[in-house]
Amino acid sequence: MSDEIVLSASGLGKKVSSPEGTLTILENINLQVSSGDVVALVGPSGAGKTTLLALLAGLDHPSSGSVQLCGSLLETLDEDGRAQVRGRNVGFVFQSFHLVPSLTALENVMLPLELAEEEDARGRARAALESVGLGSRTGHYPRQLSGGEKQRVAIARAFVRNPTVLFADEPTGNLDATSGDRVSELLFELNKKSGTTLILVTHDKDLAARCNRVLELEAGKLR
Repeated sequence: MSDEIVLSASGLGKKVSSPEGTLTILENINLQVSSGDVVALVGPSGAGKTTLLALLAGLDHPSSGSVQLCGSLLETLDEDGRAQVRGRNVGFVFQSFHLVPSLTALENVMLPLELAEEEDARGRARAALESVGLGSRTGHYPRQLSGGEKQRVAIARAFVRNPTVLFADEPTGNLDATSGDRVSELLFELNKKSGTTLILVTHDKDLAARCNRVLELEAGKLR
């Protein structure tokens, strides 16, 4: 971990309209995350964790406040600009895997490299799959993989471009205990090797305890 701030939020808020009126999802969130930091975001269901992750990654617009991600103020950018920042700097691992069903494991991992027009996409994707123990499953489609294997493909895809920041939203949430343990071990192992900054949303107290910072959200506010 270094003193370089790679992610910060100032006065961040999110409100949405509903039949009952305006709902406040997040209110006055302030945080700073340094390069190489490993941060767990915890709290009860409905506390706003996934919304906060989406705002920090520029996937959603705040109602108030600002986010700076890898040197870019997200609110000053249009959607294409935010997508470019994510493409250059960010990896994602989701609870529901988000693999493309019509692509093999290898092709799923190649996808971000090809979109960025980077060289040797096939070789780098194969190496990434080998690093998560799936070197023998490169030609398999998502439907042919177990839940744990799908998440390992998703992790390989997230790390293949060496992101500055990796956002993981309940990465073990859809897995049994054994697969979940294996996936979390892999996530921390790859994170340590790559020096990536990791922001992890989780209900798993054991997983949160392995992070070097824990931020607790309750009713839309950081405690």
